Amino acid sequence: MSCLRFASRRAASTLSVQRSEAPYRRRLEELRKQLASDGTEIDDFVREKDGSSVFESVDVVGGRTDAYSEPQKPSWLKVRPPGDHESQKEYTRLRETVRKKKLATVCEEARCPNIGECWGGGTATIMIMGDTCTRGCRFCNIKTSKAPEQLDPQEPVHAAEAVTSWGLKYVVITSVDRDDYEDGGSAHIAKTVKEMKSRQSDLLIEVLAPDFRGSLKDVEQVAGCGLDVYAHNLETVERLQGAVRDYRAGYKQSLKTLEAAKSHAPHVVTKTSLMLGVGESHEEIRQTMRDLRNCGVEVVTFGQYLRPSKRHLKVEQWVPPHEFEMWKQEGEQMGFRYVASGPLVRSSYKAGEFYLSALVKERQKARYVASGPLVRSSYKAGEFYLSALVKERQKAMLEVA
Repeated sequence: MSCLRFASRRAASTLSVQRSEAPYRRRLEELRKQLASDGTEIDDFVREKDGSSVFESVDVVGGRTDAYSEPQKPSWLKVRPPGDHESQKEYTRLRETVRKKKLATVCEEARCPNIGECWGGGTATIMIMGDTCTRGCRFCNIKTSKAPEQLDPQEPVHAAEAVTSWGLKYVVITSVDRDDYEDGGSAHIAKTVKEMKSRQSDLLIEVLAPDFRGSLKDVEQVAGCGLDVYAHNLETVERLQGAVRDYRAGYKQSLKTLEAAKSHAPHVVTKTSLMLGVGESHEEIRQTMRDLRNCGVEVVTFGQYLRPSKRHLKVEQWVPPHEFEMWKQEGEQMGFRYVASGPLVRSSYKAGEFYLSALVKERQKARYVASGPLVRSSYKAGEFYLSALVKERQKAMLEVA
């Protein structure tokens, strides 16, 4: 009998709780339906004091499409896989080598839209120091953790063996941020570059480096390790830094690292990348370009920001191809050695092709001539080109000394 009374009291208590919760449940369900119907997300609650979104452009950017009213990607952002047989073979070969050597590539981790085209053309960007970052930028798809796995001391050797086995002339090395190490992993990066150069001295190496929390000592260690291009991405204009990047990153901090790299190693090419379509204005882009030139940056790339998932920063505008062409022209007029600008361009997109193309044009302007009784149009083209490149580097280093 007592069991029945207990069960009755428990049922009555549960019913009372359910009745008291009913209005809240109904309200919660109404809110869920509202959010689902109008597409409201967490980004819509990121507001300034005046009620405006931090991502809204400060002026109207002509020619762009509002990504809220037109959420579908425009036709110019459609990606095609490598079409010809040779490109597919090269893509498969690189992928198998990456798996065998247990390497991480930013191409895969960041879900780059150009992986088929770049790998099919024999260009890949390897990512060292693990696949987990200590930072959490709102645009990035890399995994994050406060305590990632320890660095593999054999990784520099394994990475060098893999890259040199591909037979490439140009490679891009990027990395996650490792704020859990005092030097941010600068020694690890430098060792990787040296291992590659020791195996293939004519290999051109670009390093897409972290900001090392603003430690110029670590920047200099990487800039002076033997690489050819020092890259660090500014990502966006100054106003949007805090909303787009991790709180430990910063506009002035990034500019300072790029300037320090160029100051320490004047013969090294410095490079950065900007995402468009996150709410920046034309004038903000121009000011950013001026700031970069004042810091000695020589190469800049522009690309459309594409949202990796619904957890990430929303796209504000679709930027048309003609605007990217405009930034290319303006960048060249400002004095950048090379500007890669297009909707699907990423910081390391066809890096070797763009960089080498720019240098070849520069060599042509210098009117470098190879002559001899048996010289033909393509006779020892690589040897002549690299010889000119080495001489230029040696001359620059002697001037510094």
